[in-house]
Amino acid sequence: MPGDSVSRAPAALLLGLLVLSALIAGCDRPQADTAKGKAPAATPPPAAVTVSKPRIEDIVEWDEYTGRFEAVEQVDIRARVSGYLMQVGFKDGQVVSKGDLLYVIDPRPFERALEQAQAELAQAKTKAENAMLDVERGKPLVERRVMSEKVFDDRANVLREAQSAIKVAEAKVATAELDLSFTRIVAPISGRISRSMQTAGNWIAAGGTASSTLLTTIVTQDPIFVYFDISENNHIKYLRLAAAGEKEGAANPGTPVEVAMPDERRFIYKGALDFIDNRLDQGTATLRARARLENDGHLFKPGMFARVRMAGSARYAAMLIPDEAIGTDQASKFVLVVGEDGVVARKIVSLGPLYNGLRVVRQGIAATDWIITKGVQRARPGQKVAPTRTEIQASAMPNPPPKTAVAPMAPPAPASK
Repeated sequence: MPGDSVSRAPAALLLGLLVLSALIAGCDRPQADTAKGKAPAATPPPAAVTVSKPRIEDIVEWDEYTGRFEAVEQVDIRARVSGYLMQVGFKDGQVVSKGDLLYVIDPRPFERALEQAQAELAQAKTKAENAMLDVERGKPLVERRVMSEKVFDDRANVLREAQSAIKVAEAKVATAELDLSFTRIVAPISGRISRSMQTAGNWIAAGGTASSTLLTTIVTQDPIFVYFDISENNHIKYLRLAAAGEKEGAANPGTPVEVAMPDERRFIYKGALDFIDNRLDQGTATLRARARLENDGHLFKPGMFARVRMAGSARYAAMLIPDEAIGTDQASKFVLVVGEDGVVARKIVSLGPLYNGLRVVRQGIAATDWIITKGVQRARPGQKVAPTRTEIQASAMPNPPPKTAVAPMAPPAPASK
């Protein structure tokens, strides 16, 4: 039917035009997006990092401890005789010398006791003299048979008893003199005295027991001891060093010890080890050690705390890196190194103590490794980085040579005009 064929021709032509328009629009869309400036994603540039080789220095490792100062000599002053306190001869806290008068106990009872003992001695001497005369008179009578030998022996026995009584009386006099001397209590050592625990008028109980009266204490100040506890592992390490002939870290008497106060960063006071205990404390597994220091400036006081360090190794060439270059995971410490191709690698390290602000690395890296010291967060193992090479700088505050005494403060400089 010719009429139907003619009517379907415009419909087919319209459908073809729609399909062609869709194809043309699909081909033109990438060109339109490019024209608008939307380029495909590009690869990011390598991260910029700073790398350095480990710093090599000859060092001695130090073991640090907490110490407490104690006086070389300390005396609790107690009375040797009981009585009423009459006089206090010092000011609280002053420095006293050996032999200075500290206290006076009422001496009058002891003076009377001495007078009595002296009188008993005189009485005993008188009896001895009379007995001696009786013996002398009896000798010729015995020779002439006028006096029996029994009577003469009795007179001789009386003389011997009188002579023994003299010795007893002399001992009583010496004891009374000693008790009287004890009423004047003098300083047994030189040092700084504490406050007086008693005032004049109090009854003083004598003796060295807990029930006796404590009057005061005296401590010496120069030199002074500092006590500290060495761990069992460190003690074994010192024994190994001593067996190997390493005097610097052997911890023998005379080994140098350095001390710093709690508010000081540097160890500027010098002493020497002079005592190590003969056994470990079973409760703490530590060994008590003691060092002796000069204390000319009286900075150190008994009971004060201090930081103490002692050489814990022989001198050796150590590799040092900053702590900022060290990473931590759940199992280990590591650093990131950059190879010649710029690729980052991860190395597990074994660390030692700090030295002048840098960390000692015992194992894990070589002296030729380039370690990332800045930009560690931007680097990933296996990726390339853009390294900038620099040298590791030592700390701005190196350890100064230790001092043997407290240095006086310098006077302020005059203001410039």
